[in-house]
Amino acid sequence: MSTLVVDDDRRAGEPPAPLRRRRSLSLTLRSTLVGWSFILPNFIGFAVLTLVPVVILFYMSMTSWNVFGAANWVGLDNFERLLQDRSFHKALTNTLYYAVVHIPLTLGASLGLALLLNRKLKGVAFFRTVAFFPYITSVVAIAVVWNMLLSPDTGPVNQILGWFGIDGPGWTTSSTWAMPAIILVSVWREMGYYMLLFLAGLQTVPTQLYEAARLDGASAWQRFTNVTLPCLRPTTFFVTVMLTIASFKVLDLVLVMTNGGPGQSTLVLSQYIFNKGFVENQFGYASSVAVVLFLICIAVTIFQFLVNKRRES
Repeated sequence: MSTLVVDDDRRAGEPPAPLRRRRSLSLTLRSTLVGWSFILPNFIGFAVLTLVPVVILFYMSMTSWNVFGAANWVGLDNFERLLQDRSFHKALTNTLYYAVVHIPLTLGASLGLALLLNRKLKGVAFFRTVAFFPYITSVVAIAVVWNMLLSPDTGPVNQILGWFGIDGPGWTTSSTWAMPAIILVSVWREMGYYMLLFLAGLQTVPTQLYEAARLDGASAWQRFTNVTLPCLRPTTFFVTVMLTIASFKVLDLVLVMTNGGPGQSTLVLSQYIFNKGFVENQFGYASSVAVVLFLICIAVTIFQFLVNKRRES
């Protein structure tokens, strides 16, 4: 019987079975090597620039090191010190305050802007560009300009409020109004970027759903809540995750506008890490604060994933 099979293969002009297996393995190996050659640079970059620094960060958080000399192992002493550090508590509170107010405001403003600029308006491309422009502008330039606009004595914002009989606050010079001022500027700067994401999501909503809703007599609000928002759920989830991470690591705008002041009213965790590490040379203690910030971001992101998964199911 085997003799007949070999004869059939040879008649068909095909190589013997062992040779075919070797060629198949060679082709599989070649395909695997080609695949690895495409993704290996990315893996190497991730390992060198992200994974290794994170591992070193966890190690450094349990040491006492001031750049000079060897790092001394202190275990969990840095984390015990955090429990008694009032400046850390203030920075954590300010960061949570910024995130809780900044995330919904930016989400609502960017979604509203996307709905407005998703219509067939004259010059809509120009207005989309104008809305996105602050995001690509230098943060330093934005902070300097807004500090001038919000100046208590000579700023045009307080002058306009004065026309209506409103005594404008000190904005960045007031411990009460400094954080709201930073949040407003941050929302204004970032809503153009997230508007583009929502615009891309709106383009994927099937028009047949709106037509069917109109035939059923649905109002504009009902079409928004029952068609637009459910179809935008993946985009909204992505924007929320990105906004959350960006809110917890805010630094540049705070650093330029108020430098954490007045007092510690706008001190956030990222600036506290910067001060402890690069100003006071307490890299071990700064690493422990960075680990806390890292764990907060991970916990909030996992919570958002679980909530989104529960809603989808």
